[in-house]
Amino acid sequence: MQWALVIAISVHVLAATFWAGSTFTTARLAGAGSEKLFVPQLTAALLAIGAGSYLWHTLHEGAFGTMERLLATGAGAAILAFVIQVTVVGGALRQLRKANPGNPGIPSRVVIGQRAAAILLAITAVTMAAARYA
Repeated sequence: MQWALVIAISVHVLAATFWAGSTFTTARLAGAGSEKLFVPQLTAALLAIGAGSYLWHTLHEGAFGTMERLLATGAGAAILAFVIQVTVVGGALRQLRKANPGNPGIPSRVVIGQRAAAILLAITAVTMAAARYA
C-alpha cells in the first residue's frame, strides 16, 4: 500500500504542477501556446484529478474536518478550472481552427478561459498547502 501512495502522490504533484504551471504561463502570455499545450494540459488535469481522487478515497474517506474542507474547496476549484478549460478554451480553439485566424473574439475567449483557470488553480494550490497545517 505504501508504494501505491508514493506513486499516487508523485503523479498527483507532477501532473498538477505541469497543469498549473502551463496554465499560469499561457494566461500570462495572453493565450500564446494554448494550441500546443491544450491536450497536454487536459491530460495532466485528468491525471491530477484521478490521483487526487484516489488519495482522497485512501486517506480521507469518512472524515470531514478542517483539512478535508480545505482539500474539498481546492478540489472543487480544480474541477471547475478543468471544466472552464474544456468548454471555454477548447471551444475557442475549435472555432479558431475552423474560422479565419483574424477573428479577434476567439483568442480573447482563450485568454479569459486560461486566466480564470489560473486563478482557480492558484486557489487550489493555496488550499492544498494550507490543509496540511489545518
